[in-house]
Amino acid sequence: MKNYPRPQFVRSQWLDLNGEWDFSFDDVKAGVAERYMDDFPAAQKINVPFTYETGASGIGDEKFHPQIWYRRKVTLTPEAEGKQTILHFEGVDYKAACWVNGSFAGEHEGAYSRFSFDITSLLRQGAENEIVLKVEDSDSCLQPRGKQRWAGRNHDSFYVQTTGIWKSVWLEHVHETRLDMVKMTPDIDRQMIRFDFRFNGTTNKKDLRLETEITFKGEMVRKLSLSADRAWLTVETGMMSGINGPWLQNLWSPGNPNLFDVEFVLYEGEREIDRVGSYFGMRKISVRDGQILLNNIPLYQRLILDQGYWTESHLTPPSEEALIQDIEAIAEMGYNGLRKHMKIEDARFLYWCDVKGMLVWSEMAAAYEYNDEAVERFTKEWLEVVRQQYNHPCIITWVPFNESWGIQNIIHDVTQQNFTESIYHLTKSIDPNRPVITNDGWEHTVSDILTLHDYVERGEDLYERYKDKDSVTGSSGTYNEWKFAFAHGYSYKGQPIIISEFGGIAFRSEHGWGYGNQVDNEEAFLERFSSITGAIKAIPFISGYCYTQITDVQHEVNGLLTEDRKPKVALEKIRAVNLG
Repeated sequence: MKNYPRPQFVRSQWLDLNGEWDFSFDDVKAGVAERYMDDFPAAQKINVPFTYETGASGIGDEKFHPQIWYRRKVTLTPEAEGKQTILHFEGVDYKAACWVNGSFAGEHEGAYSRFSFDITSLLRQGAENEIVLKVEDSDSCLQPRGKQRWAGRNHDSFYVQTTGIWKSVWLEHVHETRLDMVKMTPDIDRQMIRFDFRFNGTTNKKDLRLETEITFKGEMVRKLSLSADRAWLTVETGMMSGINGPWLQNLWSPGNPNLFDVEFVLYEGEREIDRVGSYFGMRKISVRDGQILLNNIPLYQRLILDQGYWTESHLTPPSEEALIQDIEAIAEMGYNGLRKHMKIEDARFLYWCDVKGMLVWSEMAAAYEYNDEAVERFTKEWLEVVRQQYNHPCIITWVPFNESWGIQNIIHDVTQQNFTESIYHLTKSIDPNRPVITNDGWEHTVSDILTLHDYVERGEDLYERYKDKDSVTGSSGTYNEWKFAFAHGYSYKGQPIIISEFGGIAFRSEHGWGYGNQVDNEEAFLERFSSITGAIKAIPFISGYCYTQITDVQHEVNGLLTEDRKPKVALEKIRAVNLG
């Protein structure tokens, strides 16, 4: 369904609340005391889901404001009669509190995970309803903030902050008894898939039945009928006989992104009370004998770093077409995947990566200081993200930490080392099937892949530095003249090795920066790009690479494309280097 915010859990009755909202700054934080939820001071309008810092919002004020307010008036359609109404927020940065018709509906902390409120009891059917949202943000480095600046100006690789609603807002009308969640785990070795269902409102109801229908390109694969008489239900199912083995013939991969459609229908007696559409991919990602395997076949990863910024809308995609354009440009340049850097991307983006066969590393936004508060905030939100993104076949790697950000003393601090180990094992407790990179770039503790960052300019220098595997993986010295591959007390255990940041070549500019010396023309760019990419590909024990980066981002001008997506170099020339 086009523009549906949650494409892996689709229902028919929903209302898009993106668009014009009333908006007010509240720098002195007077809104609660002055009861903005009852008497909103509609100072201006804002175009949701774009934040006030962006041009797309209609405001374009880049100054930091610690508290802001939104209001939207809604009249429910007749379809809402007799149903429960759920208010969904796909992403609000950073702490949100919501009122409906002046009554408190709920609150949520965390910029990157989605959340919802059941607002049924607060609504007036057939009349106008008022939704008010207060958002608090801060420049604290204890909250996960990714690449958002905190000093009031852009600096290094940090950009204009994101405050408020930055992903879709929508209403959904549902039956009180319904399917709340389904976790889908494919197993290609056993030729089956496991469904873990969670229901709402099923307690003490004995006449509930869940019908599950799996199809592939319109052809029936499997149909299940289950009693849904408890809140949690788990079922494993193999293929239907007579379909010529659709599981193994139609595995998901970059070259063949096959997806199975699945529909879940909940009945009370003979009455249908819930219908949810979804999909899954039959694929396996694993690590064995120093190699990364996709569907039990060695996978060489050609990734590109993707920070997901746009000129007029910053972290918010300007349109669904813009998401598709980026994915198609990445594929056209010969990359088979991307590392989504310091951002939890829109679910529509992951949907299109699923559809088009684009591999994704999902990476959490970092905090930049460490104490108990930072640990609590990070852990809560990261686990929400892992659960919410679990079903996407495109995601093949979890990356909770990058370059020791927020764990700046991990090289020798046992407490911070323990924190990363706990996040590794917590992630594995939810998802034991994907690799986890605990501290991308250097100073690894426990990690399924050894990833290294290096912006050396010349291919011959890079080759000399990495050709000896023992010197790269040894814990006695630095691998690139200034960083250790492992934190103290940890050592190489035979993991696959990937150069997960390199390049960052910028054309000459007076208004931005890249890594190393800037180049003057396409010829100089291609010579350097070919040199360093070729050097990595020539080292047999390296399992892949991630080039920095797909687009310019504000003052960082080392993209293969400009921030408005104009190629700096012909895409086919980049492709020739990657695939040569």
